[in-house]
Amino acid sequence: MLPVPALLLLTSLVIVQPASLRIEVQADRRPVSGATVVVAGTPHTTGDTGVVITPVPIGTVRVEVSLPGYLSVTKDIAVTGQPEQRVLVTLIAEPTHEEEITVSATRTDKRLEDQPMRVEVLVREEIEEKMLMTPGDIVMMLNEMGGMRVQATSASLGAASVRVQGMRGRYTRVLSDGLPLFGETGGIGLLQIPPMDLGQVEVIKGVASALYGAGAMGGVIDLISRRPGNTPETEVLLNASSRGGTDGVFWHSTPLPRGWGFTFLGGAHIQQKTDVNDDDWADLPQYGRGVFRPRLFWDDGQGRTLFATMGLTTESREGGTTNNGNPWDKGLSRVEALDTLRLDGGLVGRTLLAGRYVGTARLALSRQRHDHRLGAVLENDVHTTLFGELTIRGAAGRHTWVVGGALERERYTARDVPRFSYTFTIPGLFAQDDIELTDWWTASLSARTDHHSRYGWFVSPRISSLVRGGGWISRLSFGTGFFGPSALTEETEAAGLTRLEIPVPLEAERGRSLSVDLTRELGPVSATATFFRSSIRHPVHVERVDTYELRNLDEPTTNTGVELLGTIRREPFALTGTYTYVRAREHTDLGTADVALTPRHSAGLVAMAEWEDSGRIGIEWYYTGKQRLEADPFRARSEPYVIVGLLAERRFGRYRLFVNGENLTGTRQTKWSPILRPTPSADGRVTVDAWAPLEGRTVNGGLRIVF
Repeated sequence: MLPVPALLLLTSLVIVQPASLRIEVQADRRPVSGATVVVAGTPHTTGDTGVVITPVPIGTVRVEVSLPGYLSVTKDIAVTGQPEQRVLVTLIAEPTHEEEITVSATRTDKRLEDQPMRVEVLVREEIEEKMLMTPGDIVMMLNEMGGMRVQATSASLGAASVRVQGMRGRYTRVLSDGLPLFGETGGIGLLQIPPMDLGQVEVIKGVASALYGAGAMGGVIDLISRRPGNTPETEVLLNASSRGGTDGVFWHSTPLPRGWGFTFLGGAHIQQKTDVNDDDWADLPQYGRGVFRPRLFWDDGQGRTLFATMGLTTESREGGTTNNGNPWDKGLSRVEALDTLRLDGGLVGRTLLAGRYVGTARLALSRQRHDHRLGAVLENDVHTTLFGELTIRGAAGRHTWVVGGALERERYTARDVPRFSYTFTIPGLFAQDDIELTDWWTASLSARTDHHSRYGWFVSPRISSLVRGGGWISRLSFGTGFFGPSALTEETEAAGLTRLEIPVPLEAERGRSLSVDLTRELGPVSATATFFRSSIRHPVHVERVDTYELRNLDEPTTNTGVELLGTIRREPFALTGTYTYVRAREHTDLGTADVALTPRHSAGLVAMAEWEDSGRIGIEWYYTGKQRLEADPFRARSEPYVIVGLLAERRFGRYRLFVNGENLTGTRQTKWSPILRPTPSADGRVTVDAWAPLEGRTVNGGLRIVF
């Protein structure tokens, strides 16, 4: 028998002999690395396997697990004498509205705040607000972003284009998930894209040819589609307008086995021909449109993804005289009409190469047919776009690089005016390197070489820089680019090509842009000031006062301006204010003047309050300053005007009632001067340019059902 002191020593050794805990940390059934695990007051960090193994004494031990973006977990574990005791900890993401925004338009898939190049993002919540105002198109959504203006290009058919920082609309490239599915989006294209299936909108302002080649000399708008969630979702929207418009939109998404998912968008949109000011001319054209778009998604969870989309858009649009006859001669009528049929499809695939590089392939094909009637003149055309791109992305130390090649082929067949038909083939090679020079300074260098089948070789460099610290963020970007012109411009799409002359072969347009911005964030308050300047050499100009000609100008067109943006967010309220000053100048044979239909001053103020379970209410105020007018027999400059809007939505479970009052001030261009010309202009048009709203006060409302 052991002596008493020896027995006590042995007993104490048995009691304090350590056991072992194997703590496995998971989120969404996957191991979590980088989590902090505190065991009995001692911190540990999980590795790639999400596991921490540590000795512990027998008894009750407290385990605390935390990771930014997830709810912390605390457990009291009863430790027994077994050699290794398993503990599973599942982390749940924090419920928050401030989700991390990843940008894809720059190809590096970085967080928005880490992008050296300035990218402005419209998130789903903001898209929903604009969707309630115009469920059938994205015009309202784009027009109310700072520094952007949707300019009407046809007072007869309602056609429009997007001007970014005063640059003409043909220089803005509109993409869908990085694919040119919409071809040339000038004219009617913007009016045929419903916003319900959009999850995010990304905008790059200024010359972006280093990223996207010839079509991006003014900027890029990338429309990112909504992804399917973990459970099936269905949304239905029914809308009616006081001006004779009706919309019905259906969206459905569902997850499928083995990482697949599916979404479908279907829309039907109708507008009655409406003469607001009783001049026997339609201020709103009549149209009927159908849009169908299925999308397929796949993600294996190991770096391989696939995205496929198809689209069908069909529309018949008619403007001109109303049923009362012709404003000039009551016995006659003039009809302006456009029928559209567009088919498109695209693929985006990603995979891991050698376990460390990301390879991406993009492919798109679109075919758009237009049957255009301008009074007695018929102009039918077909526009086909074929696009392919391969890129490889990798990271090495402080570098994130992308290299790739692209090929784009555009074919325009003008059946009734074949002299304006063309086929452009544009192969290109590009490279980009984002460098984290220090913890507070990141630079991005990119360059692209393209060969245009008609206009030759072009090299487009771009440099961007991001500096941040102490609550301040500053970005600087400079780039050059080019545009291969054709007979298609905002003016010629509205007036037609039959009367157009091109006396001298066109030269390629070459552009450069510089922007510098400074952002200050103080809690819920954020303010940004941006200075920009751009110039275009050999700009293409449409002469339509005495003759109807297309030619290059000898002197550059310049745009200089400032954007101011301020936001205050404190749940449930948000206040956003914008101001843009643009001085766009062109040099023609008649002298130097402001670019037509480009206001120097514009401003906006949006106040919104949203409650998660009950609804939202918002008010908008927008100011547009004077604009120089061209080929207008009534006036040389427009009047400034103000537009006020009010939106309210009330939620009752899955049902959401909404009403929107647009242009409550009743602003109409025809209150100041007629829209109809006394005689046709040199290009054959019978209306002046639209520089203010034509439809006046409008109220729309309806029902959203979310399943």
